[in-house]
Amino acid sequence: MAPQRKAQQLGIRDEVAALKRSRTIAAAVELFYEKGYENTTLDAVAERLGVTKPFIYAHFSSKGELLAEICSRGIASSLEAMDSVLPLKASPTEKLRVLGERFVRAVLTSQMHIAIFSREEKNLAVADFNRINDMRRDFDRKLTALLREGIEAGEFHVSDAHMAALAIGGMVSWAYVWYRPDGRLSLDEVVDRMALLILDMVNADTGKG
Repeated sequence: MAPQRKAQQLGIRDEVAALKRSRTIAAAVELFYEKGYENTTLDAVAERLGVTKPFIYAHFSSKGELLAEICSRGIASSLEAMDSVLPLKASPTEKLRVLGERFVRAVLTSQMHIAIFSREEKNLAVADFNRINDMRRDFDRKLTALLREGIEAGEFHVSDAHMAALAIGGMVSWAYVWYRPDGRLSLDEVVDRMALLILDMVNADTGKG
């Protein structure tokens, strides 16, 4: 077989495997959210998918691994938002504005994942919990650094950058509790308003953004 054709086949195989993993995760998210982790079996996940249990075991070694994957996705999307903003050639105010929008959107579009983590973190393996916690601390460190940059530039006015970072993270992360897709405000409206709240929390000098 020609190397190019073999590479194409491997690429297709990887895409199919990723699609199957994605379908499995989506079904598990629905069931863990509806019934709870302990009340959901892999048989139930397989039934929701319309497959047999070996289909799941081909991609996940256990229900615990599936839970860890789901729980890590919320913070992973927030970290992706952070890492997409930090390299921007922009003022600290503009970076924080863009981060606010992307961070809020990441949380609200991962609403069920974050709810599952909040309820089920006690069921995570220690190594998985520590890995996810490290990701959260990494986010907090990067946000703190951005706030310090803004303070040094005279654009943000807060006395404690780390505390402000934790307050911002807490406010945005908690939105998974009250946000409703069919509520009074659309997703875009919530994103815009919360991004402005973040700037208000650090007394941002938006005239310099």
